[in-house]
Amino acid sequence: MNSLSNVEFMLLQIIAESKQASGYQINKLIELRGYREWANIGTTSIYVGLQKLKDKRLIRSEDSVHKSGKGPVPSTYVMMEAGIETLRNEIIVSLASTRERDNRFDLGLAALPFIGKNEAVEALRKRQNFLEETLRNLGQKYESQGGYRLPLHVRALFRHPMSLIETEKTFVANLISELTGELEGHAHVD
Repeated sequence: MNSLSNVEFMLLQIIAESKQASGYQINKLIELRGYREWANIGTTSIYVGLQKLKDKRLIRSEDSVHKSGKGPVPSTYVMMEAGIETLRNEIIVSLASTRERDNRFDLGLAALPFIGKNEAVEALRKRQNFLEETLRNLGQKYESQGGYRLPLHVRALFRHPMSLIETEKTFVANLISELTGELEGHAHVD
């Protein structure tokens, strides 16, 4: 049972790491870490998530002391004791029992009989290109931020999705060759 959404979980991590952070700083970090790519997090969901964390009394907001320019005083978000405890528990649960991924690809696989084999092969080739591009983008982001010189937790954050994508690429390549083999097999029967 998840007490936190993925967005809330991620926000708690960022606030804990930053000690205190404004909405703007949180957005910046999400951008830098590449969370948007794989966690599907929009700006709106960030502010909704922050509000939910405040409602759950896991974080509190303070008016920022460092005000510059006109406009409203930016809020800074700070962890509360319950937030730290919740974050720790959530990390342990997520490391121990979360599936490596959870998406619609499996639904697509389950529905393979409903499309032609040629269509399936074409779709899977597109997927290969998509995976290739995603891997390239992650790799560039990783390298541009320091690669192996990054702290372990940040390296792991990049390398985990990269290794899953590599495995997925192998899986898709094998599936394509099986489908192609079936297509050629049928051609000989005719």
